[in-house]
Amino acid sequence: MDRLQAMRVFTRIVELGSFTRAADDLSLPRATLTHTIKRLEEHVGAHLLQRTTRRVRPTRDGEVYYNHCVRLLADLDAVEADFREAAVVPKGRLRIDLASSLARNVLIPALPGFFQRYPQIELDLGTSDRFIDLVQEGVDCVLRAGDLPDSTMVGRRVANLSQATVASADYVKRHGAPQTLADLQDGHRAVNWASPTTRRTSALEFMVGRRMREVSLPSLITVSGTDAYLASCEAGLGIAQFPRYRVGDELKRGKLVEILPSMPPPAFPVSVVYQSQRQLPLRLRVFIDWVAEIMGTLH
Repeated sequence: MDRLQAMRVFTRIVELGSFTRAADDLSLPRATLTHTIKRLEEHVGAHLLQRTTRRVRPTRDGEVYYNHCVRLLADLDAVEADFREAAVVPKGRLRIDLASSLARNVLIPALPGFFQRYPQIELDLGTSDRFIDLVQEGVDCVLRAGDLPDSTMVGRRVANLSQATVASADYVKRHGAPQTLADLQDGHRAVNWASPTTRRTSALEFMVGRRMREVSLPSLITVSGTDAYLASCEAGLGIAQFPRYRVGDELKRGKLVEILPSMPPPAFPVSVVYQSQRQLPLRLRVFIDWVAEIMGTLH
């Protein structure tokens, strides 16, 4: 027995006071309604309708059951209407997690435009650089930089960001500007970056022609946060590598100096990661498209 259909049949019979009129209203055979009510009464263990020659009325138990049915069906209809509307008009709550630097410097400043375009979407936004288990943590999507690990999740690449190797003006004044990769290993230091998830440190990377070369340098400090990474570089603690958009202003002001510009680090991929679903909610689709649009303005 379809319990929801049985509840709809029952409430319509009560409202119209007749099996025949309810059958006509629902476009169902009268025998179907009779069988449905019999099964429903067996299921709930109570006599719900009192039949007379002129009218069908609910019993005392039927009145109680009817009131419950009206509330439940109204709630269900409201939920379904909400979902139908959300399939046409983006609305509802999204829980997302963004790489902290991209959130602070790129996406959050652009959010007023997003909300102007989609005023019925609400964002629950977290910022981190750690691994997020979307299923366990109930997150709709994450924005992450770097190569993605093998996963059952879907990753949509939204940008390839050019990078720069930089040091503070004070560091260059004290240690000189290296002209070759060999020069780097003659008294230079790096600010070491450690993965927030694995704690492994990464070597500096340089594109020499089409080949990527790694150079590991001694370091006074290892960090795992983007703010600390930039602050350590600006403090003259060593050489570091950043997406160019992140240090563009500092380079223009002369606070940072680009190192070995003819051998830049490889481009940095950025992807939106979300669970594999046949049908993405419209609110998630438009958010991912908006992220790709904003990220496409970076170089």
